[in-house]
Amino acid sequence: MIPGNFFPDTPQPTSEELFTTLFRTPHVHIERIVSHGHTSPEGFWYDQPWDEWVLVLQGQARLAYPEQADTLLKTGDYVLISAHTPHRVAWTAPGEDTVWLAVHSEPSD
Repeated sequence: MIPGNFFPDTPQPTSEELFTTLFRTPHVHIERIVSHGHTSPEGFWYDQPWDEWVLVLQGQARLAYPEQADTLLKTGDYVLISAHTPHRVAWTAPGEDTVWLAVHSEPSD
């Protein structure tokens, strides 16, 4: 058993988002993401071959999709992004950390 705590080592704001792998197997990848006003580069869209379930544990963010309405996520909100769904981080709160829990897994079909 390897215990840990999700929050104590949350870093101070930096110019880059912080991605920390918490657990990884060939089929699942769990990470903590810390954003502080970060967004995806303009014109960039994620198109991942895996499902991604994200939960905002602190802060708020807006996910954008090319062919559907944006999703505003506040503390406690989560969303499942199916494999090959183009999306981007359009906004995260600039005055606070937005702390995400992201679970990547094989597509659920």
